[in-house]
Amino acid sequence: MRVVTRIAELREHIAAIKNEGRSLGFVPTMGYLHAGHMELVARARSDNDAVVVSIFVNPLQFGKNEDLTRYPRDFERDSAMLSAAGVDILFSPSVQEMYPQPMQTIVDVPALGSELEGAVRPGHFAGVATVVTKLFNIVQPHAAYFGKKDYQQVVIIKRMVEDLALPVRIVAVETVREADGLAFSSRNSYLTADERAAAVIVPKALDEAERLYRDGIGEPQALEAVLAAFIAREPLAVAEVVAVRDPQTLTRLETLRDRQALVALFVRIGSTRLLDNRIIGHRRQTQSRAA
Repeated sequence: MRVVTRIAELREHIAAIKNEGRSLGFVPTMGYLHAGHMELVARARSDNDAVVVSIFVNPLQFGKNEDLTRYPRDFERDSAMLSAAGVDILFSPSVQEMYPQPMQTIVDVPALGSELEGAVRPGHFAGVATVVTKLFNIVQPHAAYFGKKDYQQVVIIKRMVEDLALPVRIVAVETVREADGLAFSSRNSYLTADERAAAVIVPKALDEAERLYRDGIGEPQALEAVLAAFIAREPLAVAEVVAVRDPQTLTRLETLRDRQALVALFVRIGSTRLLDNRIIGHRRQTQSRAA
């Protein structure tokens, strides 16, 4: 595996890959890799001739008083994991390399980015969209891979790619979970033993949403209220977002009957924010018209 820190050098290697007619998959990360990241890498490896993974802790997506300085980092461990997984190039630029001067150009999808997690982290998704756009321009992959755990992020990136006609296919990969159902996340490392035990309330709330849907709950606001109360049973948990939305547009729903719905959770355990989601319900049944 080749480790590259400069944009110009990376472009040289990518040009060589494309000149050989090889397909290129890309996995953008902030490092401190876990099984969820490695599932993205495995999917990219199976779909493409060559794979680039980036590790860059992007300051643009961290708000005031958020965890930029304490975000976990272990480059040697990450590098060894990626090399063992057959990654061709690891791109690990510095902040100075990515942002040599203060950014005046921002990419934003405000209608989608101000909802859900964006409502409690204003500006977060503008930072995400900006860095992902810049990385796409640098790497120019045929396909890029993102985890469904960050469901809102996937929706925003897909819309951004569509709006800007970026020539990259976005592949959303299923969430990878620990044995008790908690989604793998780099921020899980922040949790104390007691907090880690409490964090299982998040996937349990998603299970409860499934149960309530099967039992016939039909009003999205009623489901949100019941789930918020369910999470509140855990003393260490504070539900910052409990939302039932349209899976494609993230807009509010009038009913749950005969349709799919996104259940999105953003829960603080101690000082650590965890997010998770699930699609519940059934696809609308449509009848084809007679010719």
